[in-house]
Amino acid sequence: MYFIIETNETVRVPPESLGEEYETTAKSIAVRNVEGKIGVLDRQLVKDSNDRKYVNLLVLDSKLEGEGRVVHGDGGVYQEVKMKILAFQPMMQEVVEGDIADIKKFGAFVSIGPIEGLLHVSQVMDDRIEVDEDNKRMMGKDTKRDLKTGDLVRARIVALSLSDSKIEESKIGLTMRQNFLGKFQWLKGEAK
Repeated sequence: MYFIIETNETVRVPPESLGEEYETTAKSIAVRNVEGKIGVLDRQLVKDSNDRKYVNLLVLDSKLEGEGRVVHGDGGVYQEVKMKILAFQPMMQEVVEGDIADIKKFGAFVSIGPIEGLLHVSQVMDDRIEVDEDNKRMMGKDTKRDLKTGDLVRARIVALSLSDSKIEESKIGLTMRQNFLGKFQWLKGEAK
């Protein structure tokens, strides 16, 4: 699920960056600190800790809040920056669409927005599957349906573990073994 969130970030502007471009520098430091990182919603908004985590995709707007503070012994300025951010929050049982990014012996990685989910080989289809890792391809032995890198698919999130800090350490499990899920070309064939 995509949503827009407003948040504040306190950034440290180093002494060598103080000057005429102070506002631009403070905003760019805030953007660098936030984009592509895991965020956590306030405990009062969402009680379940797994449902509180989201991924900051893009800072849509930013502005400085008040005047910066100087801390004794530190030459930098600590500035509050208010931002409007486009965020992505994967949810359990959510149906997502993405493309096959890579195929390994154990399954396929599906690019869903800013992160990848794992489609285990047992969750691809109701068929025995042969994996051709060299050619990045999977094929059903009986149905002859194939799946290769670049194919567009629709899948459901069945396992979710977002890291507290790094997007790369997050894990998302997917399935396509339900009605109306699978490679888009398979779905067109089912509709006929």
